[in-house]
Amino acid sequence: MLMPLKAISALLSYPSADLQAAGDEIITALNVDLGQGALLPPATLHAMAALMREISDGDLYDLQESYVGLFDRSRTLSLNLFEHVHGESRERGGAMVDLLENYRAAGFEPASSELPDHLPVLLEFLAMRPLGEAQEVLADAAHILEALETRLTRRESAYSAVFAALRHISGVTADQEALAELLAIEDDDPDDLEALDEVWEESEVTFAPDPKAGCPQVRDMLAQMDTPINVPSQAAE
Repeated sequence: MLMPLKAISALLSYPSADLQAAGDEIITALNVDLGQGALLPPATLHAMAALMREISDGDLYDLQESYVGLFDRSRTLSLNLFEHVHGESRERGGAMVDLLENYRAAGFEPASSELPDHLPVLLEFLAMRPLGEAQEVLADAAHILEALETRLTRRESAYSAVFAALRHISGVTADQEALAELLAIEDDDPDDLEALDEVWEESEVTFAPDPKAGCPQVRDMLAQMDTPINVPSQAAE
């Protein structure tokens, strides 16, 4: 298992008492040697350890409130990756059906109320895949990861270190045109509840199989996940 990716998945999860208590284990997992030294450079590891300490030492209610403000009440910081590709269009439903089928084909059954494209869920899956495949998938999403890192840096959030780490693991430079398009979208104001209600009511996602759904880039990403392997389901963990 790629323990650094599993640790990053945990760091991006909704703050809980269990997460706070697991700080030492998560920092250890981030530093696991995969045979060629640590997966992440010292500066990135230091920044992620600082985030973990912030979570471990913080007031849980405040941590949860901050997390919701960042990732749940701001579409431009959404952890649901297809949100940045398809928005709330019908194509997103088909793309997520495809992604869920690829999880199941690889022996992975998400035991979560989150959507299949939720980044912590995807990272749990990639942690059980070969490193090369995980890097290819992250490379396909490099522009999204860098946009999230940039927006979090602007907000002076320690979570920006997580996305710097994922970009480093991908090993690629984000497509600058695609990145610019994402960053051209105005940041949401998480305190403007009326505007947020209007955004979320714009359209309904339909989760129905559609073999033509999804952009070519996403289908290429999913194609890297179609070789079945015998792995324990997440529900068994």
